[in-house]
Amino acid sequence: MLQRLFFIGLRLLIYFLVLSFVWVVILKFVPVWVTPYMISRKMEAITNDEDSELHHDWEPYENISKEVALAVVASEDQNFPHHWGFDFGEIYDAMTEKRKRARGASTISQQVAKNVFLWHGRSYIRKGLEVYFTILIELIWDKERILEVYLNVAEMGKMTFGVEAASLRYYKKSAKNLTRYEAARIAAVLPNPIRFSIKNPSAYVNKRTGQIVRQMRYLGGQKYIADL
Repeated sequence: MLQRLFFIGLRLLIYFLVLSFVWVVILKFVPVWVTPYMISRKMEAITNDEDSELHHDWEPYENISKEVALAVVASEDQNFPHHWGFDFGEIYDAMTEKRKRARGASTISQQVAKNVFLWHGRSYIRKGLEVYFTILIELIWDKERILEVYLNVAEMGKMTFGVEAASLRYYKKSAKNLTRYEAARIAAVLPNPIRFSIKNPSAYVNKRTGQIVRQMRYLGGQKYIADL
């Protein structure tokens, strides 16, 4: 019986590895129209009797202002062009830093792995799968594709996914025409896009926007991400 269970488990593992590999390869070329997180947010809104309309417009990387790409790198993951999916320095700092509330140390690659392939939540299983999918996309996709997907699937406002949808809703223009300050404000709400607003920014969002603009300048502007 134990031997039979072992071979069943081994077979399931092989199926999972093959299917996940194929899935990641396909999404290297195909737009990501929907993610598990989008579905969960919609179901949550329906359950709470709230507006459940999803706002999501996929745009290829070349049609998105590079100021937005730079803004999210400057605010979320400044080592993104250089690491292989994990920023171990940030992880160490997050684990050893004494704060009342633990801060995150997820890279853009990890956030893409979580948003596109997994569910949100805290468990060792989900975290292990996040590590696995992060390694896969770093091996199979290039940095530009990872950033392109992030810019298209991250929640940037309540029920608003991707920079194009956020730009159209809050700035009434396409993401390719966003200014540096507008891009920085979008990046400023990413830690909590449900609580923070692009349209009606709080004092915190305005302060963080200014900090991101300064970081974008410190990194050297768009040339910092020119060779992804």
